[in-house]
Amino acid sequence: MRRIVDLLRRAPRGWKAEQTDQPATGVVGIFRHTSHLAIAVLLATMSPTALALAGDAPDLPTTRTDLSEQDRARVEAITRPTTDFSRPEEYELMQGGAGTSRKRVTADAFSQSSANITFEEEGTFKLGNAIFRKNWVSSPSSTQASDGLGPLFNARACQTCHLKDGRGHPPEGKADTTSMFLRLAREASTEEEKAQRAERKVLNFPDPTYGTQLQDLAVPGLAGEGRMRITYVEQPVTLGDGTKVSLRKPSYAVDGLGYGPMDPATTLSPRVTPAMIGLGLIEQIHPADILANADPDDRDGDGISGRPNIVRDQLTGELALGRFGWKAQTPSIRQQSADAFAGDIGISTPEVPRHWGDCTRAQKACLDMPNGVQERLGPVEAPTPVMDLVTFYSQNLAVPARRDVGKQPVLAGKKAFYEMGCASCHTPKFVTRRDAPNKAQSFQLIWPYSDFLLHDMGEGLADSQAVGDATGNEWRTPPLWGIGLTERVSGHTFFLHDGRARNLTEAILWHGGEGQIARDRFAAAGADERDALIKFLESL
Repeated sequence: MRRIVDLLRRAPRGWKAEQTDQPATGVVGIFRHTSHLAIAVLLATMSPTALALAGDAPDLPTTRTDLSEQDRARVEAITRPTTDFSRPEEYELMQGGAGTSRKRVTADAFSQSSANITFEEEGTFKLGNAIFRKNWVSSPSSTQASDGLGPLFNARACQTCHLKDGRGHPPEGKADTTSMFLRLAREASTEEEKAQRAERKVLNFPDPTYGTQLQDLAVPGLAGEGRMRITYVEQPVTLGDGTKVSLRKPSYAVDGLGYGPMDPATTLSPRVTPAMIGLGLIEQIHPADILANADPDDRDGDGISGRPNIVRDQLTGELALGRFGWKAQTPSIRQQSADAFAGDIGISTPEVPRHWGDCTRAQKACLDMPNGVQERLGPVEAPTPVMDLVTFYSQNLAVPARRDVGKQPVLAGKKAFYEMGCASCHTPKFVTRRDAPNKAQSFQLIWPYSDFLLHDMGEGLADSQAVGDATGNEWRTPPLWGIGLTERVSGHTFFLHDGRARNLTEAILWHGGEGQIARDRFAAAGADERDALIKFLESL
């Protein structure tokens, strides 16, 4: 795709773009020269990398199946990387498309509904928000539709982990680990398990005693599984101009294991909860547009080898493109919600009908506890109407508008972002599908600053835990939209998958592997250029 963009950028002067105001979609640029339009369409439909990557998943489209030839040209034009940093790009302010929230920035900036949903949908959104915030309780109880918690769990409500729908944090000076947990997994150890992995029936394998994640909380009468322990070692770094920065390198362990030892092969991967904004828009990025940016063999020689995580959709049984989670292991918001209900809260859903959550056969006391299934409501603790509401809520949390988008330091920082190579992974913009199920997410120009691909980020950030196609060194490029409001919404500035970075500068300096070149350019830059880059990130 990058070579296609280069060809488009070098198009003959006969190519002219007609600027068309499209406030509902933010898409501009219709090519008038029909012969060159045909070339653009041909280039856009010939992606050998995408074809190769989709080989294991033949149902994944390698071209945009939702666009007319005219639409293709418009999309190519508007998503072309900018070379003009003297002023903001058109529609750059509205980074979440027509659904962008223009409300005053407060601590609730991530909890606003998409601005373009209907009045009726606004009611659905509020009902979903109520379920997202409600505390589940242990069984049996008199609350009827709210019991079923655990028996082992990490939080009583979705909102507990995703406080104000924002970014989680590591425990700092207290025992609060409700927005961070340890994922537990091991590699295949038998031929049967290897076959399951090869067929993508599983992402990896849980610890035989403690399951897929460490749950430090439990209902009355039951012991929690253990407590996460983090130890930090400070590592000094000297930048090119002599500025000294200290990075903290974490190591992880578990204290007070309540059910015996873990399997020696089990790895611990810390995960903080990501912000919830823009998920419905990410879900409607066409798979072909994500696959087109993949370059696993680094054919263009830029040192970036992003690749997709092709996973099996547990709801359909089909292979799909993973796009959510720190390792791009989840293909849809509904599956992500169902997994979180089961793993984080211990609530069963039609999609993941595990009434005892993450309890394993080795935890008999857990399995002996009552569950919260109410016969009149169906065979699970959170039936389909609950999942419908939570999914809709998660799909329609608005992305806040940019700030200071036209100020000179921000524009200078944007130029540095491109020139240092950050945009090679943090792809600025996409246009969502024409055929999205909800018009609110249809044909929107969005600015997530992510390619949603896996990248080897080096040994410094490695967790030694494979998840589907993702290796222990690989992480999905996290979207950057909203990152500048982290402190306002979440009350902290901890970044990366485990919150080790205490600010954006530290987060950049932790980049290794495919991010090493951009990291080194940032470290070698002068203070003014580094400060400008940070100001640009804070404007997102």
